[in-house]
Formats: sequence, C-alpha cells, structure tokens
Amino acid sequence: MDLGIAGRVALVTASSKGLGRASAIALADEGCKVVVCARGEDALRDTEKELAARTDVLAIVDDVTEPGAPQRLVEATVDRFGTVDILVPNAGGPPPGRALEFDDDQLAAALNANLATSVRLVRESVPHMRERHWGRICCITSSSIKQPIPTLALSNTARTGLWAWIKTAAAELFPDGITINTAAPGSHATDRMKQLGGGNTEGMGDPVDFGKVVAFLCSQPANFITGAALQVDGGSTIGLL
Repeated sequence: MDLGIAGRVALVTASSKGLGRASAIALADEGCKVVVCARGEDALRDTEKELAARTDVLAIVDDVTEPGAPQRLVEATVDRFGTVDILVPNAGGPPPGRALEFDDDQLAAALNANLATSVRLVRESVPHMRERHWGRICCITSSSIKQPIPTLALSNTARTGLWAWIKTAAAELFPDGITINTAAPGSHATDRMKQLGGGNTEGMGDPVDFGKVVAFLCSQPANFITGAALQVDGGSTIGLL
C-alpha cells in the first residue's frame, strides 16, 4: 500500500530508542526525510546511521522537554529541509507510582514532559503545515489514556490531559488540511518496558509494527482520520469507549 508521503519531511522526537525510533524508521521506509532528536548522543548516532541508509536524515542532540527545545528543533528542520510536514511528538514516560505517591515537583515534571512538550511542538510546527495546507501529527501516548494503569499515576494524568487537548485541537486544525491523532501503545518490547517488567518482554508488541501504525496515521490515505486514539495494545484495554 502506497502511503503517499514519499518526500515529506518528518520530525520525530525522543527517537533514538524504542517507539520513537521505530516510528522514525517506518517513516523513512515510506520515503520521508526524517529529523530525529534525543538527549543521549551515542544512541542517537546509531539511529542516525541506520536512517541514513534509508533516507536523508538530520540528527540533533537535544532534550525535547526543555521549554525552548521545540522551537529549536522545528527551526533546524525548516533550515535543513524547508518545512515540517509530519510531526511525531514523543517523550520518555515519568517514573512509576500510585496516585498519592508523588509530590508537586514530580507532577510538574510529568505534565511538562508528557503534555506541555507535545503542545509546544505542535504550536511550532503548525504554521509551516498551514502554509502548504497539509500536515500530519501523531502523538505517542499510552493505552492508559483509555484505561488508567494503577502503578503509573503520573503517566495516566499527563497523557490523558494531552489526549483531551488533541481532541480539542483536532477540529481547529482539520479545515487547514492538518490531522492530529494519537497512537496509544500498550506493552511493547522497549528498554522502558524491560525496566518496568524486570526484563521480561514475553507477549509484548514489536516496536517495528507500532512504527508502521504511526506511519499510517501520518499518511495520505489517513486524511479523514483526526481526533482519534488508536490503541495498539494487543487487546489489553477492555473498556468500550
């Protein structure tokens, strides 16, 4: 199936490992030019090398959760490739804990990383998408936006707030040819899930498959899908909504 995005410019954040990396590779395989970023340079350079065998790539060492980073990343993308067509906001999840086990500073950090960071990225990218009357935004969140996970209270709180914002933004952006959705993963065999699960990844999803789902939500055929949360969780979310 031709996703119709060859030659498009994609910015994928926190993308040296895990689901961000898988998403960047999937978009590269569809012919997109890709910008990736991460805090750790060694892992980022490994990802850059793999992407460079597939497409034009720009790798930037930066912490996307810093308030000024989204502007820097979008500006660097536009300087290199002329625009931003596709945005995949992603950031590492907060530490585990139950609902009454975190303080104000931990709450603020989670809201910054897993809500405000994505809003900033969208705000910086949308003007370039509006110029071309075409854009795709796919935020990476979690299945917890539909079914809270008792031991991940901070993630539940921040990511559900982002989901509410996505639903609000979708109607505003659609008349400009821009869609905004979220891919909501369950357990996938990433480094984070290995840490949370004590190293056991049996029965978890393959990040490669998840990346292809993100690529579809960023595709031309997905032009009438917006304000949607696509669960990629192997059926673990059992609610009807």
